[in-house]
Amino acid sequence: MHLDKFSFGTLRINGTTYEQDVVIDRGEVRKRKKTPSRKFRDEFGHTPLSIEEKIPWKCHRLVIGTGAYGRLPVMKEVKLEAERRHVELVIAPTSEAIRLIEKEPAANAILHVTC
Repeated sequence: MHLDKFSFGTLRINGTTYEQDVVIDRGEVRKRKKTPSRKFRDEFGHTPLSIEEKIPWKCHRLVIGTGAYGRLPVMKEVKLEAERRHVELVIAPTSEAIRLIEKEPAANAILHVTC
């Protein structure tokens, strides 16, 4: 998997440009469906990553890219679920998350492409 050309609002993966958050699940890329998390927006000032979303748990390491400026909130319940499932959870700004994924392509990821 080749991730490149990340800039605010845009990410290119394997030659395809995405202008929305993406989920990488065992090598497959799909759009992040954050609708289930929108009900928490007022509490966080931004739509967070919540346990309500379809998180790609089938992995040993889940990398969460929190955006260009690291502002995507990750709810405590997501962290607790990762611990319960024995999944290493790595939370970093998206540019750093991309570097981590390239080092370990077997990791699953959720990448926020803005803020």
